[in-house]
Amino acid sequence: MTRSARLRRRLVEQLLDEDVLHAPEWIAAFRAVPRHVFLPRFFTPAGGLWAAVDRDDPGWLETVYSRDVLVTQLDDDPDRWELARRTGPVPGTPTSSSSMPSIMAIMLEELRVRDGHRVLEIGTGTGYNAALLSHRCGAGQVSTVDIDPLLVGLARERLAAAGYRPACEVGDGALGFPAGTLFDRVLCTASVSSIPLAWLTQTVPGGLIVTTLNRPIGAGLIRLVAGEDGTGQGHVLARDGRFMPLRAHRLAQADPLPRPSRDDWEQTRLPMSSVIQPRKQFEFFAGLAMPGARPVRDGTDDSVSLVHPDGSWVRHRKRGGADEVAQGGPRALWELVESAYVDWCELGKPDRDRFGVTVTEDRQEFWLDEPGGRTWPLG
Repeated sequence: MTRSARLRRRLVEQLLDEDVLHAPEWIAAFRAVPRHVFLPRFFTPAGGLWAAVDRDDPGWLETVYSRDVLVTQLDDDPDRWELARRTGPVPGTPTSSSSMPSIMAIMLEELRVRDGHRVLEIGTGTGYNAALLSHRCGAGQVSTVDIDPLLVGLARERLAAAGYRPACEVGDGALGFPAGTLFDRVLCTASVSSIPLAWLTQTVPGGLIVTTLNRPIGAGLIRLVAGEDGTGQGHVLARDGRFMPLRAHRLAQADPLPRPSRDDWEQTRLPMSSVIQPRKQFEFFAGLAMPGARPVRDGTDDSVSLVHPDGSWVRHRKRGGADEVAQGGPRALWELVESAYVDWCELGKPDRDRFGVTVTEDRQEFWLDEPGGRTWPLG
């Protein structure tokens, strides 16, 4: 057995231990598909910067088969890796990656693929996920699209090298697949702020769409069932997942926050971690209460603040073991947070999987427990 095969088996054992991989078909796919073919080079974190890693570097293969997300592009610029290789670690914002194998396994199983299904993947990236789909479904049943021509070209070459030939096209993933084929399953490996209606029209009635939401607070996975008339309805999934957004769904950079005075700070019983950390049960509901708000990290002291496009903001700090906040702008965001926490408690502290999603041509909304009751806008 080759070293890469041993490392693939070890990765599968780790995914089994994490309880994210169960189906024999997907276990076989993760054991068979050579991830290293799709990751000849990538970036790794280096003290706030990004270092370039090449296949000839010590530990490259072990890193490829780790459980980590591996960044493959910065700032939509294919030349950043070469620059980092020549000059040392560089700054930048990740714009393409090979996702954590655990979230890939979760999404693939949540897709509920059956033999004979035609599958569309939105966001080709490295091509590794398309290879897993091709191994499970047959390459003739898989189509994949990405807006970046360079990424598609490299993915097509690496897929062929690994023995897979799905249909690979360049295009805006929000518009679906250029050929106009109908699919049984649609899987988006990037996040979206709202569900593109083109996905629903390209999915057979009763087919499934699995994607992640581009919500700075309360993001995660959803699965929709396509209706007869280009509509969809489904649920937020219990198992969480976060992805880079489609390019058209990226958020604008936040403006610098003002510095509060000493008298602006007041104590709160609600820590910021309860609002912004995905593992906290309240986080999803907090996002419903504050659509558009997002966390930003202060580089000077690494504290986390909340900002909103309308100019409202909240700063948070720990002082003497107590949580304190200062806020400003047209709305008191933290008062909204605290009111939402009371509301959430009165509703029985619902977790994310009690929420559903309805998508029509006119509206996209969340609902609690069943359609027709209390709703919140998705976008």
